[in-house]
Amino acid sequence: MGKQFNRAAEDLANVVGLEHVNLRAPDQRLATLFYITGLGFTRDPYLVTGVVNMWVNVGRSQFHLPTAKPQVLRGRVGLVVPDLKYLAKSLKAVGPELRGTKFAFRSGTGHIDVTCPWGNSIRCHRPHAKFGATMLGMAYVQLDVPAGAAKGIARFYRDILGTTATVKSFEKAPAAHVTVGYHQQLIFRESKGRLPKYDGHHLQLYVNNFSQPYTKLRDRGLITEESGQHQYRFRDIVDPDSGEVLYALEHEIRSMTHPLYARPLINRNPAQTNAAFAPGYDDRPWAAPYTM
Repeated sequence: MGKQFNRAAEDLANVVGLEHVNLRAPDQRLATLFYITGLGFTRDPYLVTGVVNMWVNVGRSQFHLPTAKPQVLRGRVGLVVPDLKYLAKSLKAVGPELRGTKFAFRSGTGHIDVTCPWGNSIRCHRPHAKFGATMLGMAYVQLDVPAGAAKGIARFYRDILGTTATVKSFEKAPAAHVTVGYHQQLIFRESKGRLPKYDGHHLQLYVNNFSQPYTKLRDRGLITEESGQHQYRFRDIVDPDSGEVLYALEHEIRSMTHPLYARPLINRNPAQTNAAFAPGYDDRPWAAPYTM
């Protein structure tokens, strides 16, 4: 026998990808300055290219930013970026044009904490083994939930969506850690403080078994939108045992037969400029080369 491997470490369960987080933003110019120029990400060049919405590519995931009253996630989005030093320089450069908004950033150990012009928190991590081969991507969404809710939320994702979910500490508080893709997680961290009112922001997940979660959600009266053949939505996360509503977060659920599943996303190299251009370096990969 050769080397023994932990095969379970490669299991994705039923949820196979966190594709986007949707946060309304009232000003597309400021959104461009922050997400494209400051963070160095890429506006999708093919879809939704007008002024009423913007899709921002981050590796294999996206931010969706419809033009409307701002929405603020109750927690933060955790991203992996290739170069924190470059990121700090570009964030500093856009600072003057974002003056008067909630924009801010602060460097920590192995990460930079960033606040968008409307108050959304984003933590940009350097690549690390805990994120697998990801060099650029959406690694997690951390959400603040009421005290005592983590166990019920973990049961919901295990029993209803059929994915892996465990309860363990996150930043010294109990949290449900839910697997939603390759080195991607939803983290529901219990908070003792009063939570802001839910404002309708949503996220989108791809699932392998599309019909089984639908049936379980429908039977509980939780389906909020029959979007189409390949998609539906729900909002309330409930305790499967008691039916108690534990948290509100709209989920856009898509099948792996959805036309947009695994669509290749363009990720530019923001270090390329017309004044310092190197042929062949326009793009940057989302992952490091695989090694055996």
